[in-house]
Amino acid sequence: MAITFMNPSGLPKIDVYRQVSIASGSRLVFIAGQVAWDAEGVTVGEGDLAAQVEQSYLNVGTALAEVGGSFGDVAKLTFYVVDWTPDKMPPLLEGISRAAAKLGIAPAPPTTLIGVAALDVLDHLVEIEATAVLD
Repeated sequence: MAITFMNPSGLPKIDVYRQVSIASGSRLVFIAGQVAWDAEGVTVGEGDLAAQVEQSYLNVGTALAEVGGSFGDVAKLTFYVVDWTPDKMPPLLEGISRAAAKLGIAPAPPTTLIGVAALDVLDHLVEIEATAVLD
């Protein structure tokens, strides 16, 4: 595995991710923002943030698998959430947890969450992009 996660002393420990990732691999992989589309381009979980987070996260996993990677290779995730407010955190975390359980992973890479006004398709509530490092 080309990624090591850590929480530096002096920074808070966050339950769902680590503050720092150290990459030692040789191939950078940039996964475009994934939304809640299934393989046919149909939106999954219309109006349901948890369902859309789950599908978007699974789509990141699909993209990683295609290039020979996995979530163990992810150095950084960025979440874009429409009309973000703190009350959306529980469904966001629920979606991550459901996807992580299906993928058999612990959601640990450094993560940034950015609230946005809208995404490319009005029915989409979240978009997730990833940067991975492969050996």
